[in-house]
Amino acid sequence: MTEEAMIAGAKAIKSKIKVALIERDMTQVELSNLLNENQQVVNRAIAGDPTPKSLSIRKRIYKILDIK
Repeated sequence: MTEEAMIAGAKAIKSKIKVALIERDMTQVELSNLLNENQQVVNRAIAGDPTPKSLSIRKRIYKILDIK
């Protein structure tokens, strides 16, 4: 995967989550509390961090926010 594709993918992930948060009138802090995770860790996951922990958190975020 090229660097450009990775950046585009990360931006798409971030946009999708941000829109879902706005639609639900929810903040990242509230989401972090629901996930029982540190806010910085959740922010990294939302930003598209490729680590396994961030991937796991994103899956949980998608479930909470009902993102397909």
